[in-house]
Amino acid sequence: MSFPEPLPRPDQIAELTRGLDLPLAAIDDIYLHIIADGVAQAFEDIRATSPTIVATGGEAEVTALLEARLNRMIEEDQVWRQLVAAVVRGKESLSFNGVHLEKRPDLSILLSARALRFPLIAEAKIIDATKGENLYCSQGLRRFLDGEYGWGGREAFMIAYVRDGTTIASRLEPYLAQTAQATNYAVQDAPIVLSTGGCDAARSRHGRSFLYTHMAPPANDPGSIALWHLWVDASAPTA
Repeated sequence: MSFPEPLPRPDQIAELTRGLDLPLAAIDDIYLHIIADGVAQAFEDIRATSPTIVATGGEAEVTALLEARLNRMIEEDQVWRQLVAAVVRGKESLSFNGVHLEKRPDLSILLSARALRFPLIAEAKIIDATKGENLYCSQGLRRFLDGEYGWGGREAFMIAYVRDGTTIASRLEPYLAQTAQATNYAVQDAPIVLSTGGCDAARSRHGRSFLYTHMAPPANDPGSIALWHLWVDASAPTA
């Protein structure tokens, strides 16, 4: 038995975007660096307190720990509290045209001075001997290009829980440099190394394959998206 394809929901998108010009203004790199540093530090904290889960647990287990730590930082760190209002794991969200009502990005970072309707999104993937850059891109990065995640903004985060010691330079860069993958993932700027404390970090830029359905041309073009890649060490600590 076949089911009809879900249809766009213009009323949902109209209500969600009412009063906003999309895409939202770019977040200043200064703030993105603070957020990246905060995520890296929070991950180091949970790795220190829960090393077994970080090294062997499922993606959801690790991300749940990270969410809890990031929210605790709001209570403990004044700078973080001024920037971040809340972090929510698996927050139900709409796709760009409302076809999907229940997209659940791994982390939604609600910023204090920004429209709460469009949080900064972070998607997380495990990188190990069996899960690599193909999965990271096809089931992570791709969602930002197709308007499933982060479609109202100009930037987002990809977090890799790295368990096999590989790096962005050894794994992600050569993969996206392949002609087929550069086309497939609309690479405009290859990953550029970022100076972010505590983890392997880079930023890439990609074209997006959708148009806003609630706006007329040429304003319906969302433009490209900058992806900040944070590859954190999730290997088992040495004795």
